[in-house]
Parts: sequence; structure tokens; C-alpha cells
Amino acid sequence: MSANSFGTLFKLTSFGESHGKAVGGVIEGVIPNTKIDEDFIQSELNRRRPGQSAITTPRNEEDKVEFLSGIFEGKATGTPIGFVIWNKDQRSKDYGNIADVYRPSHADYTYQSKYGIRDYRGGGRSSARETIARVVAGAIAKLMLQQQGISIQAFTSKVGSIKLEKEYKELNLNNTENNIVRCPDAETADKMIQYIDEVRKNKDSVGGVITCVIKNAPVGLGDPVFNKLHATLGQAMLSINAVKGFEYGLGFGSTDLKGSEHNDEFYIEEGRVRTKTNHSGGIQGGISNGEDIYFNVAFKPIATVLMEQNTVNRKGEEIKSTTKGRHDPCVLPRAVPIVEAMAAITLADHILINKMYR
Repeated sequence: MSANSFGTLFKLTSFGESHGKAVGGVIEGVIPNTKIDEDFIQSELNRRRPGQSAITTPRNEEDKVEFLSGIFEGKATGTPIGFVIWNKDQRSKDYGNIADVYRPSHADYTYQSKYGIRDYRGGGRSSARETIARVVAGAIAKLMLQQQGISIQAFTSKVGSIKLEKEYKELNLNNTENNIVRCPDAETADKMIQYIDEVRKNKDSVGGVITCVIKNAPVGLGDPVFNKLHATLGQAMLSINAVKGFEYGLGFGSTDLKGSEHNDEFYIEEGRVRTKTNHSGGIQGGISNGEDIYFNVAFKPIATVLMEQNTVNRKGEEIKSTTKGRHDPCVLPRAVPIVEAMAAITLADHILINKMYR
């Protein structure tokens, strides 16, 4: 299986399966002498870990990262950083009944067709557990970006039909971690939590949207043709499990406007070029312009629902099947740090690439 790496200069290569011994990775491109704050990295993993609330999977994993190389006396040495997170709470027996069954909207059928073999225990490599490696790499990328004053904050802005109506500038994004759904508006968060709990009790699942805001990104990240900043951000987000859509700036909403309404007019503020509006989402011509970069990531309802459904098996027989196991009724709360991680990896990569030009 190829394509297990992401990035050009700042690069993550990940390995591991949901019910294997471990998940881990190798990170290349970390600037030497970058302070590696292991407590911060672990805190990011804790935001993603299962079993953290009543609306997430009860799988009980400590998700303690163990670094193997590339760090000396608390700093990156510039050599590859290897790391591993051991799986400790697998229940592979929960998946014995689907060894020869293709679960609706999972990767079971496509994986079996492509490779002629699949790890049916929790989805194997296609499981969202793979994203734990991304969070480690993203946390280290954040540490690099923090040195340049760049911040990345994501939050849940929609669950099912319950939408956060306020713009991100009207919100205190530091309140995102104050509730289990990770929505910075307390009133909307309560509605989201109640709805997710109803869905969970009905053995179903629900999707939604995560919004991400990047502040203080420098002007000039990205290239004008195939390596556009928004294109690589889109690739990063669409590589996350259950993601079905990506839009930056006004996105599809821009189709409602005329060009004169959508254009971001320039002006000078304290000697710096600024835009009066930011419909472009901080990116013009594929290159960052110094304004806030903001985008939305759409997540489908996760495919695993604990109710009987119609499907087929490897023999080509039409059957009914019920999935067992422990699963999130809504992936969004745990996906917030994953979105941030992939955004951080993408920006760190572009910053290193930009150094080749100047």
C-alpha cells in the first residue's frame, strides 16, 4: 500500500492499524533546535483520544506517545522524529461477525477489491485511529508555527441541522474547549450535545461541519498553479476520515454574489496592505495575503450505525447485518484537533518551501 506520507519538506509518514499493536509515524523537516514540548503534544492527543465524554466512543485508550528518535535534551535535532502509540484496548472479537461482510459506506468492499485482503478488525488502516499519528505531527508543526506567532483554532460550527449562526470574529474561540462538543457558543453547544445524545440512543450517527481559523500566516505561502495553498489545505482535509467537503473563504456562498460584491478591496493600514473584507479567506491566486485564513470542513455521519442494514458478503449474497463494537455517534468533537493538525502540517510545509524562494 502506497501513499502513506503527506507533505513535501515537512513530511509525515504514518503506519499502523486500528487493532494492530500500535500506530506511529516518522516526521521529517522539523527545524533543528525547535523545542519539543511533550506535555503540549500529549495534551493535543488527549483532545483526540476516545472515551473523553458521553458523546464519544467508550474505547479506553491512554494514547500515550513514545518518541524513539530525533529529539535530544528537549529539542529537535533535525533528524527524523520517530514515534509510536501502543494500542491497548482493542476488542477485535466485536468484528468477527463482519469478516466476510461489506459494511454499508465503509471501505470494506473497495479495500477487498483493490488489495485482495483486508483487516476487518475495526477497519484496519482505514480506521480513524490512523489519525492519531497526524495529531502528533500536527502538534510538532504547531510548536514550529508558534515561534512565528501563527495560531490555528478549529471548532464545531454545525451538527446535523443545528448551526452556529455567528461569524467566527464574533466568538471567543478560546471557549471552544469549555464543552464536550467543542463549540465556542455555549447555547448552541447545549443544543448540539442534546441532539447527538438523542442520535446515540437511537443507535444512529450524525455529521456536521468544523470551521478552522488560521491567524498571522505570512504573506506569500503557496504557489499559483498546482501547489496552491487552498489546494493543499483541501487535500489535507479531504484525506481525513469521513470528510465529504471543503470550502475556504465564502466558498459556495460566493456564487450568490456579483464580482463587485465579492471583491476584497485593498487599503493601507500602518504601512501594510490590507483588505476591507475577507471573502477570499486569506488566499488569493493560491497564495496567502496576510489576512485570516478560514475554511469549513464537512463531515458525513459516520458509516457505523448499530442497527440492522442491508448489505452483501464476499460470496455475493444479499444479507442483513448488524455492526457491533464501540463507535462515535458524531465524529466532530474528536475531529477538531485532527483538522487543526492537518492545517498545521500544511502550513509548516509551505513555510519551509517558501524559504527556498527567499
